Amino acid sequence: MAAFTARDPDDRAAFDAHMAKLRSSADTTVLAITRGGRLVGSIGHFVMEGDTEVTCWIDRAAWGQGVASRALALLLQDIDVRPVHARAASDNIGSLRVLQKAGFTIVGTEVAYARARDTEIEETILRLG
Repeated sequence: MAAFTARDPDDRAAFDAHMAKLRSSADTTVLAITRGGRLVGSIGHFVMEGDTEVTCWIDRAAWGQGVASRALALLLQDIDVRPVHARAASDNIGSLRVLQKAGFTIVGTEVAYARARDTEIEETILRLG
């Protein structure tokens, strides 16, 4: 899902504006992911066009350590609706693996613009019953 981050991840003003918008939405939950007292990512869920969707970002230094899998498992315990949807860049094997390990199944693909890559990419759409 990293392909959908901001074009400039170091733009603090853009980050603060984005987070303020998220915090003001009743249909959005964003949580910090910490490991050893250090912020290593964020995870959340939101409603888009009536569907609940999850999203996650993990700092590259924490990849491959089970952080995303654990955070997703905890988040899913708190979401009381099903189905839950997710999307990941089709070439983001790590995110796809985390989602499938949590029980999500692939239901399709579509092309979408990814700001971080400044181009359209194929994304995989997944669903958890």
